[in-house]
Amino acid sequence: MTGASRGIGRTLSVALARAGAALVLLGRDAALLGEVEAELTSAGLSATSIVADVRDTAALGDLFAHAAAWRGRVDILVNNAGVESPRASADVDETLWDLILDTNLKAAFFCAQAAARAMPAGGVILNVCSLTSEVGAPGAAAYGASKSGLAGLTRTLAAEWADRGIRVNGIGPGYFRTALTEAFYEEPAWEQSMLRKIPLRRFGRLEELGGAAVFLCSDAASYVTGQILFVDGGYLAAL
Repeated sequence: MTGASRGIGRTLSVALARAGAALVLLGRDAALLGEVEAELTSAGLSATSIVADVRDTAALGDLFAHAAAWRGRVDILVNNAGVESPRASADVDETLWDLILDTNLKAAFFCAQAAARAMPAGGVILNVCSLTSEVGAPGAAAYGASKSGLAGLTRTLAAEWADRGIRVNGIGPGYFRTALTEAFYEEPAWEQSMLRKIPLRRFGRLEELGGAAVFLCSDAASYVTGQILFVDGGYLAAL
């Protein structure tokens, strides 16, 4: 699990561990990773953590070899690490563009590549995509490009690695309040406008993402690959 220390990553880590997965938690914040590991192990669940920056692609081979050595192989990769910094497109500079694309898309590809080398047939890669994989969002040019790319990557790897028995899918969270999206929720007008666009008339609760992830990572989804399951309260259906 990349980006496991907070928000969606932390939530998915808990859901997968409760479903029986032994987790290697990856992230840059040692303190927060330690909290997640302690939460899981104190509940009798299996987890260990590695402090790492997934943008360091040269180190990913050794990183995943180390992860595989813990339990003998890697069965599941969840590509969750991501960053966002809303900004008008005219004000996006190369530094911000590279940060977002390198974290959200480039690192996801090279993590998938490294994980697949350690995976047996039946392995699963789950990419955390976004509504911006499908629709445009003002102020999210770099983020939307990265998540649209991740959706395309999901389909490409699913088609290419199917003959190896590796399934590749994605989940597309709708509007969930996290540290990454907090700035949006500080605007009451935006909040009310967005709620009117969501058929269920509420924002998602983080724990509501767990079921989709567990399903796609499990044998219950053994004939599902190349798909993105949107957990969005009906947002895309109502467009």
